[in-house]
Amino acid sequence: MSEESDFEKTESATSRRLDKAREEGQVARSRELASFALLSAGLLGIYSMAGSINGHMQSILRNAFTFDHDYVLDTHQMMIGAANASKEGLLAVFPVLAMTAFAALVAPTALGGWLLTTKPLALNFGRLNPVSGLGRMFSMQGPVQLGMSLLKTIVVGGMAGVTIWRHKSETLDLLSKPLLLALGDAMHLIVTTCGMAIGGLFLVATADVPYQMYSHAKKLRMTKEEVKKEHKESDGDPHIKAKIRSAQRAAARRRMMQEVPKADVIVTNPTHFAVALKYTDGQIPAPKVVAKGVDLVAARIRELGRENNVPMLEAPPLARALYHNVDLNREIPGALYSAVAQVLAWVYQLKRYKEDGGDKPDDPTDLDVPKELDKGMVSDADADQDAADALIDDDNTSNGAAA
Repeated sequence: MSEESDFEKTESATSRRLDKAREEGQVARSRELASFALLSAGLLGIYSMAGSINGHMQSILRNAFTFDHDYVLDTHQMMIGAANASKEGLLAVFPVLAMTAFAALVAPTALGGWLLTTKPLALNFGRLNPVSGLGRMFSMQGPVQLGMSLLKTIVVGGMAGVTIWRHKSETLDLLSKPLLLALGDAMHLIVTTCGMAIGGLFLVATADVPYQMYSHAKKLRMTKEEVKKEHKESDGDPHIKAKIRSAQRAAARRRMMQEVPKADVIVTNPTHFAVALKYTDGQIPAPKVVAKGVDLVAARIRELGRENNVPMLEAPPLARALYHNVDLNREIPGALYSAVAQVLAWVYQLKRYKEDGGDKPDDPTDLDVPKELDKGMVSDADADQDAADALIDDDNTSNGAAA
């Protein structure tokens, strides 16, 4: 049962799926809403511009039925008259055309917003597949569209028919009225009937818009497996991310080990911890930690230190405090200045002993290490991973600042 549910499209579309569908031209659209907007704009344009339209039409009729004997056989004047009539007709209908064009552009944005794409125009032989066409005909979409068409016919035709029936006496009275008065009343009846028909189309549109939004969302639904796959693609495969992170840690440890030969001193636990310190007078305000580790990593630091003659000092509290409280490539805190200063003084004395001879300096003892900074032991794996992660984060921060 759980395997079947994984292949059922029960999940809402993700933002990535919606964006992809939009790029392919798949957005919610309502034909009834567009029809309502166009007819409403047309009726409003005709009603509001009735005086201007009437003036232009009278001008066309006046010029067409005016007889001038001098121009009857002049073809040039006939072309001028035709051009003038065309101009008057264009001026009469242009405001209405402009309003309907504006409605045609704005109405679709009510659901799916602006969308300019050529992908729906691309050649797709799958649309010519008769099997797919039959599938669409006998799918749920076909009966719904048929029902919507019937509903539109009944509602729009019914409201228009009821309006005509209620004004049947006024329609019959037009035969007994003078021409100009009859024309005015006829236009009033036509506008009223069209307005009621458009009102019926508005009712159909209010039913079609929610259905189109629901149908579009249902069409883009995803299975649970598709959602999981998309999350993996967007966030990255956890296994691949783990491998990348492991490779980054290995590279960070190699870079850290390259700094050990350059260190001034290595403070040890003596076997569990190892922290390498470096101080360049005049360049950095305080000594900084260039390498640190526990167990196997600490052993490797000590080994590199012996190979490169880096002084090593057994100072367990200081080694633990440096390891726990100072990140890689960071300066030591003020609370450890006194202890580290004693260690560096010992390093300089040891260097002078090796160069000039004399009495070998004693290893410093009783270093001033605050107890709150000495946090004890940690596991090898956790400590090694934390140190490498800190170095990786430090590299990322440096790269971001440089960019």
